Amino acid sequence: MKLFISSDIEGTCGINDWDETEIGKPGYDRFALQMSREVSAACSGALETGKVEDILVKDAHDSARNIIGDELPEGVHLIRGWVTNPGSMMSGVRQCDAAAMTGYHSGAYSIGNNLSHTMNLRNQYIEVNGKYASEFMLNSMFAAYYGIPTIFVSGDKALCEEAKELIPEITTVPVFEGWGTSTISIHPKTAIRLIHDGMKEAISKDPRTCLMTLTEHFHVEIEFKDMEKAQRGSYYPGVTRVGSKRIAFDSEDYYEVTRTLYFIL
Repeated sequence: MKLFISSDIEGTCGINDWDETEIGKPGYDRFALQMSREVSAACSGALETGKVEDILVKDAHDSARNIIGDELPEGVHLIRGWVTNPGSMMSGVRQCDAAAMTGYHSGAYSIGNNLSHTMNLRNQYIEVNGKYASEFMLNSMFAAYYGIPTIFVSGDKALCEEAKELIPEITTVPVFEGWGTSTISIHPKTAIRLIHDGMKEAISKDPRTCLMTLTEHFHVEIEFKDMEKAQRGSYYPGVTRVGSKRIAFDSEDYYEVTRTLYFIL
């Protein structure tokens, strides 16, 4: 099996403030290291099963230059920087047999994480077929478009609960929960151990049970934080402005959904 891992930072154990997510800001180095150790634990757990021959890790946060390569097991391949294609956080998944995610966080609509958002901070929320979308949801659907199951996710508790609703057989490891604008986290070393063990469990299952079923039609609505983004987005082919800050579009092809989001977000 070739495994793809998409790694973000806002669902990393202990994180609580935007400064901790940005290169050069106070606290960033500490959480870049924890992010790296969590994805390393996932890699180690997968490799120890003997069922995974190759792992491709996508650094999927902000600059995409956060993961410390020396922290990863030898033999793991790491994508740094952005490929600049609609795959975005999932660039490279088409080459793999199964997908996993570490450090993932709740969507823009959620109170489960002080840093909740979906794709960027310019939108209030994204809806797909009437359901608020998280990055986990959008990215798992992208993997499913190519017939690739999403077998594992770690991150905040609310996100893990959502993942179970979308993919009941997925293995989840919640490492903290939101409480107002604070967070209650497990110990960082405990998180690393649980992610390691959780990935081993995920690999032991039949991955086909974690393949998300896509609908035949997609209706997407986006509420932006300012009118200019809605105005600009409304000029993309197939997109309609349905409110002062809201746009909508429809498609039967999820890749077209992804491509449209790539250009208008």
